Amino acid sequence: MRTFVFFISACILCQSAHAVKISGTITDDKGNILAYASIFVKGSSVGTTSNNRGRYFLDLPSGNYTIVCQYVGYTRQEKKLALAGEPITLDFQMSIQQTNLKEVTVKPGGEDPAYEIIRHAIKKRKSYENPLDSFTCEAYIKTLIRSRSLPSRILGKTFSDEDRKDLGVDSEGKGIIYLSESFTRIAFKKPDKIKLEVISGRESGSNGYGFNFPTFINFYSNNVNIFITQLSPRGYVSPIADGALNYYKYKFLGSFFEDGKEINQIRVIPKRRFEPLFSGTINITDGDWRIHSLDLMLTKDYQLEIVDTLKIKQIHVPITPRVWRTQNQVVDFSFKKFGIDVYGNFLNVYSNYDPEPRFRKKYFNNVVVKYDTGVNKKSFAYWDSLRPVPLEPEELEDFRVKDSTFKSRNDSASLRRTADSLRKKQGRITVMNIFFNGIKRSDFDPDHPASIHVQPLIPGLEYNTVEGLVINGEASFLKEYKKTGNSIEFTPHIRYGFSNTHLNAWATLTLSERKFLQDMEGETYSRSSWIFSGGKRISQFNSDNPIGPVLNEFYTLFFRDNYMKIYENYFGSAQYRKRFDNGFRITGTLLYEDRMPINNTTDFSFFGSKDKQFTPNYPYELIPQNFEPNQALIAGVDLQFKPGQRYIEFPDNRMALGSKYPTLDLSFRMGIPDLLGSDVNYEKWQFSIWDNINFKLKGVFKYRLGIGGFLNTRSVYVMDYQNFNGNQTFYASSYLNSFQLAPYYQNSTTASLYGIGHIEHHFNGMLTNKLPLLRNLQWNLVVGSNAFYVNQSNNYVEIFAGLENIFKLLRVDVIGSYLNGRPGQVGVRVGFDGLFGTAFGNALKNPGSRPPPRQN
Repeated sequence: MRTFVFFISACILCQSAHAVKISGTITDDKGNILAYASIFVKGSSVGTTSNNRGRYFLDLPSGNYTIVCQYVGYTRQEKKLALAGEPITLDFQMSIQQTNLKEVTVKPGGEDPAYEIIRHAIKKRKSYENPLDSFTCEAYIKTLIRSRSLPSRILGKTFSDEDRKDLGVDSEGKGIIYLSESFTRIAFKKPDKIKLEVISGRESGSNGYGFNFPTFINFYSNNVNIFITQLSPRGYVSPIADGALNYYKYKFLGSFFEDGKEINQIRVIPKRRFEPLFSGTINITDGDWRIHSLDLMLTKDYQLEIVDTLKIKQIHVPITPRVWRTQNQVVDFSFKKFGIDVYGNFLNVYSNYDPEPRFRKKYFNNVVVKYDTGVNKKSFAYWDSLRPVPLEPEELEDFRVKDSTFKSRNDSASLRRTADSLRKKQGRITVMNIFFNGIKRSDFDPDHPASIHVQPLIPGLEYNTVEGLVINGEASFLKEYKKTGNSIEFTPHIRYGFSNTHLNAWATLTLSERKFLQDMEGETYSRSSWIFSGGKRISQFNSDNPIGPVLNEFYTLFFRDNYMKIYENYFGSAQYRKRFDNGFRITGTLLYEDRMPINNTTDFSFFGSKDKQFTPNYPYELIPQNFEPNQALIAGVDLQFKPGQRYIEFPDNRMALGSKYPTLDLSFRMGIPDLLGSDVNYEKWQFSIWDNINFKLKGVFKYRLGIGGFLNTRSVYVMDYQNFNGNQTFYASSYLNSFQLAPYYQNSTTASLYGIGHIEHHFNGMLTNKLPLLRNLQWNLVVGSNAFYVNQSNNYVEIFAGLENIFKLLRVDVIGSYLNGRPGQVGVRVGFDGLFGTAFGNALKNPGSRPPPRQN
């Protein structure tokens, strides 16, 4: 056996020893550098790409080769050489492509010959979209982001000279701020199975894995996806899409020949602004009408979001006599907002295509991206032997300096010094910290960090008609165990109302565990947590908390509308949550409450007539007076499943990627009588299904549907009713989970059956781009409806139309409603939605020191 292993090793070493390095520079005929040119061995998929300085290298075994150099807009060159053992320098000087305009006469009003070429390409598009039943290939990916300037403050935080130094930029904010490279194996099998195995990856100045996902941009698809959907939820219309002639104009620039094949060069021109369209040039082969290469651009005038410009260059090469694939791709981008001016590129070099691979059984599963256990532990020698594109001097220096700094900071002695330094930087606790900014402290332990976070007092102030002015205090103590991913968190709360002089205090203990197991069958992953809570608190009658404290105090103080209805309770709860490897989630809850009614104690408001009385502090639409004190022991279980959930698998954990199927959820609650003095006796259930469906150019359709009811209503108190989340304020409540004009409690029920439906369609510019004002503002139309049905005397429907992405943040809806079969209100609601609005709105929903919602 040892002899056999030695023999194999010797063969590998011998093969490596006979590899010959070819290197050179790619320039034009005037000596100007041509960055990211494609260099490959003719008749194979072995190749590389020149770097930003036009330098390249290629390692090949001894033998005779024809080396091809190709660059969009320049005449392809071929050079034959014989490799015997000595390194060879092979430079290319490229000439601008001289196109032949043929003898074509375009009469006034006649059609440009480009249109006939494009029609042929459109007819062939489908057969070229996925020409192989399966294939594998390898991709080298380099991501580079540079800054031209950075502001002195970012997101309200001062960006100091030390921060600039850590980032790797000079005093003016210029320099490389992100650099990574990776090597990924790609596997595909029809109809839609794909797997990426990230063999190696590194980030400059960290132990991260780098940007490892090849940016497959397929122009044979009708709708072209660029990276993430946030760049454009609608996608972009390919210049050779089935309906491309409705969106583009074309101009024939001429043709040229390569390997005896005529290549047609065509200018692509969008017909209209504010449509998701490309501009630039595309080269189409004559006769078989396939993409040879392209140089296309996107800008903000054509529905590009987040970044300002995006330029895409691709070169396609044959990997079989009948099949061509992308050999290299460069995506350049620029971004200039909020004083941040950055630019960069994503370089992808594809090689070693195998059009007839054999996959082991169960190779394709729910893990779409899998990282090797040693992905970020490769040596410099490894990268030097693997990298197909030479690094630029600045990139080499960036890796050297930042990696050295990272290594020195992360040795044991340095970590202790760094932790001491960081602890000192936390500074003293000031009055501003206590009242306005909060207090954050950490011991910066590299393996088991512990931290304390105390919420500020002023932002936690509230006002309601029951407690009057309310002061909230909250602190969280967190201990993390980085190697295992486990954590312990203890969060005490205190709340005092100055009008009713009631003190409420409660605490929550959360124990989280992560398990990642590997065996011969593969890997399994799960997350679980135990959450224990107890004390005395206030709760809303609707456990979904349909109105927040800040909005309630605004309406109370300015309009004398006290919408929030609350009660006090001593409580104790235990909850267990677990997320399984297949995307299945289970939550089990046991809750005990000793419920006590509380009433209004103050009539104060800033504005509003004193003749307008505050409403009682209970759901007066349902009960004539406040409820009797009662005890409740409630058990609950929630089951959630998303079929087809896909994952990214890191060396020690997994991250969900989503699925093409909807999410299914089943919940059950049971009020247990007599035990621990419990007065409740009921069972209720609800089944829900929700999803988002992207129709690309036609927009995004979102829905949430539910059905449920009570199986037993022997003893049900008002806080255990089925509530329909209403909203009586100008601020839009949670989209797809509320009724924007419905009352909060009027329609609450204990019926044996009810149905709920929420639908929205976001056109994402499909119609508004026809209206000059709206398309210039990039405001988009959204329409939909919300409804519930209990019976003929208890039902509700509302329909709405609105505009979203207003200033990238806001959404405004006009809504009409029908309550119990009769016309209701017409109203306007303003909320957060759009490019940045959704995330901003979610941040505002953070409850801070608010009581935890009941699980009932």
